[in-house]
Amino acid sequence: MTHTPRPPRQNPTNTRPSWARQGLTALAAGLLVHSAAAAPVNSALNNRLFLHIVAAEMYAQSGEIAKGFQLMLEAARQQRDADLYRRAVNLALQYGAGGSALTAARAWRSDFPNADEAQRFELQILLALNRIGETGPVIKTLVLGLKGEEQVNAINSIPNTYANVNDKAAALSAVRSAFNGVKWNTASAVAMHTSLGRMALSAGDLKGSFEEAQKAHQLEPAADWPALLALGTLELGHSPAEALVKSHSAATASKPQQTHTVALAYARVLLGLERWADARAQLQAVQQRWPQAHDSWLLMGTLHAQANETEAAEAAMRRYLDLTNASGPSDARTQALVQLASLNEKRGDMTGAIAWLDQIPASHDVLSAHIRRASVLRQQGLMAQARETLRQAPERRTGDARLKLMAEAQLLRDAQDHAAAYEVYAQAVASFPQDPDLVYEQASMAEKLERWDDMERLLKGLIQSHPNYEHAYNALGYSWADRNVRLPEAKALIERAVALAPQDGYILDSLGWVEFRLGNHAQALVHLQRAFELKADAEIAAHWGEILWVKGDRDGALAIWRKGWALNADNPTLRKTLQRFNAQP
Repeated sequence: MTHTPRPPRQNPTNTRPSWARQGLTALAAGLLVHSAAAAPVNSALNNRLFLHIVAAEMYAQSGEIAKGFQLMLEAARQQRDADLYRRAVNLALQYGAGGSALTAARAWRSDFPNADEAQRFELQILLALNRIGETGPVIKTLVLGLKGEEQVNAINSIPNTYANVNDKAAALSAVRSAFNGVKWNTASAVAMHTSLGRMALSAGDLKGSFEEAQKAHQLEPAADWPALLALGTLELGHSPAEALVKSHSAATASKPQQTHTVALAYARVLLGLERWADARAQLQAVQQRWPQAHDSWLLMGTLHAQANETEAAEAAMRRYLDLTNASGPSDARTQALVQLASLNEKRGDMTGAIAWLDQIPASHDVLSAHIRRASVLRQQGLMAQARETLRQAPERRTGDARLKLMAEAQLLRDAQDHAAAYEVYAQAVASFPQDPDLVYEQASMAEKLERWDDMERLLKGLIQSHPNYEHAYNALGYSWADRNVRLPEAKALIERAVALAPQDGYILDSLGWVEFRLGNHAQALVHLQRAFELKADAEIAAHWGEILWVKGDRDGALAIWRKGWALNADNPTLRKTLQRFNAQP
């Protein structure tokens, strides 16, 4: 139940209770339109009513806003004047009396039932008071008072209206109840189903969200909104949604005016799900149908770069730059230039890398460009300049200070200066003590330095402060397993990590490795094969191949090691494993 505090007693020194400052004062300043300080001139006012209004303004200006509100509301009711009602609402909001503001707004709406301004005031006040269950009828009146495209736009904006509400399920219930049984035309019905679906998605109801997407798609298979909603559920793991997206693609295949919005969003979701082959095929389809869709070339370049297809990656990035012709989004163009610099860096062409970075305008020289420039300087042996480049980078966004420290530590790791990296991570932890990832990285550097006590202290502290942080359990358990110590405890830690993240290939690799150390070879192979299916990685291949080799299946081991070599020939674990067994990939 929502409890609304009573307005304070009339006291000029206490006209704004603290609870009001948390929302209603902001509402008065930002969401509602203030009326002029002076009462409106109205020739129909009699002398008594005019003095009534003047007195209300005088009370308000002297700090007795509550008294001014009461007089203004009385005047508004007597005169049935929208300007006076508006002023009464604003006075109530000024002294933090949400209930009084709501009373004035509802009186205003009662006198002017067809004026949507009063209804909008009432809606925003209800939201500020967190009286979500009362908002449905107001939303309904506002929407049903519109026609055609205006109505569709209003329906599409409903989820945004409730975006800042904490109880998303209550908001969904209020809207669903308000419009239950309304007969819509097709366009408005599609908008309503997708809006309900978006609200269900915000409330964490994937199944309910997808059901609304299905209803909207059945009404208009070529509409973009239902397909985009389905993609939102697919991104969060609701696999049945993919069929709807493909159905939308089929319905729009012959429409020359169709945009690439859904097709490109589908590619982005596939990339996020790490379905690389499917993402590549989808991007190729987009480029075939919409060759001028510049974002597709940027995404394809990123995909090629991830697969170490440097020539194809560079061609795609250049194509993106040609299509945007210096007029594209500045951050995206900077991303492309940074990627091109990275490709040159990988080829050892430091001059070419700097040339690409120099094309980034100073106003767009975001942190990623500084990080790449620092990496080039490090590879040129200029570590001091590289670190200074990062330290001098501007901090324009939330999180940039943390990213700068992480990038500096990574520079040092790349240079194998683990002691200096450990110190930078310690500085980062001191600056951001609530960030578990930073503690984890500091512990990993302690392990590199074989400072086992420090590593265990950091990881055990992380487990205590963040009991659901699976990587801490996994790191400590794997460290013990790899050193062949405390194996039963190591297995228990890793099993806890698996329980927290059952689809993490790296954690399953740890479980397979500790089973191998314990002599459970058959069980180890089951875990490692599954780990490689989830995450094709050279280190997992090294472990899997070693168990096969020990079991006598040398051909199988070599086959797996070759796969790992193709993924990353520089992986230190794989290289050491091949050297120990004198094997060639």
